[in-house]
Amino acid sequence: MTLLLVALGAAVGAPLRYLVDRAVQSRHDSVFPWGTFAVNVAGSYLLGLLVRGAAGHAVPGSLIALLGTGLCGALTTYSTFGYETIRLLEERSRQYAVLNAVASVVAGLGAAFCGIATAQAIWR
Repeated sequence: MTLLLVALGAAVGAPLRYLVDRAVQSRHDSVFPWGTFAVNVAGSYLLGLLVRGAAGHAVPGSLIALLGTGLCGALTTYSTFGYETIRLLEERSRQYAVLNAVASVVAGLGAAFCGIATAQAIWR
């Protein structure tokens, strides 16, 4: 059953990543990968929320499998983040490459922390 939940979440997360990435990137006239940045930050927030909710026994394991492992696993993308950072370096956009690397890590960790804080506020 868990495998099915993970697969179902991933089946939603992967196309959602693509659609959000394209929608966000189309609104920015920049080489900075705003779409990937957005899905990674959103996924980090959701995962922080879910994991803290599960630690407090407010979120069941089945929901962690569906949304945490499946949806967030397919929504967020470390490989695309890595590829886009290298591509920026190759295109001599060093400032954007460094900005992407630093901002993605800081924003991702910050979003996860905010998700944890939100869960603590909701499920005291």
